[in-house]
Amino acid sequence: MGSRPRFIDDLSRAASEPESDTPAGAAAAVTPSALDDDVLLDAYSRTVIGALERVQQAVVFIAVEHRTHANPQGRGTRGGTGSGFLFTPDGYLLTNSHVVHGATQIRVTLADGSQFDADLVGDDPGSDLAVLRIGSAEPLPHVELGESGRVRVGQIAIAVGNPLGLQQTVTTGVVSALGRSLRSNSGRMIYDVIQTDAALNPGNSGGPLINSAGQVIGVNTAIIPGAQAICFATAIDTAKWVIMQIFAHGRVRRAYIGVAGTTTPLSRRVQRYFGLSSQTGVRVMEIVKGSPAALGGLRTDDTIVAIDALAVDGVDSLQRVLDASRIDRPVIVAVLRGAQRVELTLTPVEQAG
Repeated sequence: MGSRPRFIDDLSRAASEPESDTPAGAAAAVTPSALDDDVLLDAYSRTVIGALERVQQAVVFIAVEHRTHANPQGRGTRGGTGSGFLFTPDGYLLTNSHVVHGATQIRVTLADGSQFDADLVGDDPGSDLAVLRIGSAEPLPHVELGESGRVRVGQIAIAVGNPLGLQQTVTTGVVSALGRSLRSNSGRMIYDVIQTDAALNPGNSGGPLINSAGQVIGVNTAIIPGAQAICFATAIDTAKWVIMQIFAHGRVRRAYIGVAGTTTPLSRRVQRYFGLSSQTGVRVMEIVKGSPAALGGLRTDDTIVAIDALAVDGVDSLQRVLDASRIDRPVIVAVLRGAQRVELTLTPVEQAG
């Protein structure tokens, strides 16, 4: 997650400095509490500015066109916009699937104003991610991908985007929760989602969520209308896996069992009693009717801890274990149910494209 934020060091130095010799009655005297607040506020600003400087040249504006039959005079087009970011110097970039899905034309505008037509390399509605590529004769600025597995609740989260082409819109907040599941606009469940209170606008979709070191920890994907600053980003560890799948196959193949869940901690007593190596599992929050999970006897409030003897310590690892190799073949799912460890046999199917 990078080095310690600079404002922490600033506060430490401020606390160790000797008191000022300014006379007690001087008009310029500042109370210690006010000074501390000023130092904190200024250092926080420097942290955000420094993180933004590391990514701002790699954040892009995306404009798309879709064919439509809604035009009474005949076939027409409708437009849409979003954000994205370059993650390689040779022009590969990430954005949301819902920004570019079904687009007939994709146009990318870089931070310096240059424009490129983009090709869709691969699209994964299951994670709301898409990979695009633009051509450039010169190496392009790109972000550093962090590790969402090291993210902690309460740490600084900075959302960057280009809503409506307004360059470098930035909002800040903290990570509110980890390991969430979110139902996308298409009705699919998106797993391993980071929840944050960094405000998002619809045009921020596809932009990076970064930490205080300027590393990308998520891809901004959604807000809940009417909620008080509840925003979501697909974790970057999931994005890395999706990128490799798209590079290898042109799409993502997944085994589907039909559950929605959240990463949940396991007590040390439970770990010792059942001989578990992981400190967390996946608590089942919802089961799709008629799905392999339902047919195999999985229940809500079960906690999944292993599949085919492979530890499942979170929603992200559940998604990784359920890869193409487990499609249409029985798997053993180990769950904690009350005070018992239960093993169920499920047969995953291929998740629809």
